[in-house]
Amino acid sequence: MNVATVTAEEFDRRIEPYRSELLAHCYRMLGSVHDAEDLVQETYLRAWRAKGQYDESRSSLRTWLYRIATNACLTALESRSRRPLPSGVVAESDPRRPFVHGGEITWLQPLPDSLLRLGGPETPTIDRGSLRLAFVAAMQHLSARQRAALILREVLDFSAVEAADILSTTTASVNSSLQRARARLKEAGILEEQVAEPSEAEQRAWVDKYMTAFEKADIEGLKRLLTEDVLMEMPPMVNWFVGRENYGVFMDLVFAKNGSQWRFLPVGANSQPAFAAYNRGPSGAFELHTLQVFTVTKNGISRNSVFRDAKVFASFKLPAELEA
Repeated sequence: MNVATVTAEEFDRRIEPYRSELLAHCYRMLGSVHDAEDLVQETYLRAWRAKGQYDESRSSLRTWLYRIATNACLTALESRSRRPLPSGVVAESDPRRPFVHGGEITWLQPLPDSLLRLGGPETPTIDRGSLRLAFVAAMQHLSARQRAALILREVLDFSAVEAADILSTTTASVNSSLQRARARLKEAGILEEQVAEPSEAEQRAWVDKYMTAFEKADIEGLKRLLTEDVLMEMPPMVNWFVGRENYGVFMDLVFAKNGSQWRFLPVGANSQPAFAAYNRGPSGAFELHTLQVFTVTKNGISRNSVFRDAKVFASFKLPAELEA
């Protein structure tokens, strides 16, 4: 069917199946849920306006949409700063030190799994590993075109010729950008994790045990669920630290300050287990405190990225309170 002659309703029906994977793509490029949603809408609007220029003999509908989305992202990145996590900005902190706010730093946002309908028949092309917070944070160390080349070639498996077509450049340029991207990540000591992850059910089981220990304020129980080199970071604060013992010290301070009455709401973020933590407030209700996203290996929890940001809470549609 020639998309140049279809009605708006038929056009929407043809391109709607690509929405989730395009959202994942824009998120990897931008590191922002809200910007990614805006760019997908812009992609669909541009596609509708340019539908008469689409040549089915030249590329698939999917490749054409990725061309529009990628170039929309590249344009957006011209006026946006990178979105890091604290561990990519400053040196490691002592967990006993006071929190330091990052000021004007625009942080990487977690992505709700619910927006992608992960696991359903509509998302077969989404690479879950490339949605991990650590990988998306690593992308922030690259220039916009290096980021695009690496994602198109190594995440989405487009050929060099297809990637060059999407980026309106040459295969030599794509290969050069890809080589520079790999070198930059190696230089920064950041590579996509190539670990054998537990199943989704096993990862959730680790985090369920963590929630149980947290609810009991059982610090030793929490530490037993962590890897020796576990990392915790807490944007918008720049503080972060590594190590099971440091983690225990920090949690002791958390319970001393906020008490030991907590409730949890499990969610999914970046294809990783996560939960919203609620702390009992003066009214007796449990008030939204943080969103915590976990990286789980076969040896335990290796990373906890803790967010306390109204925009993040809104993107996950978290209730402000849970009843006692």
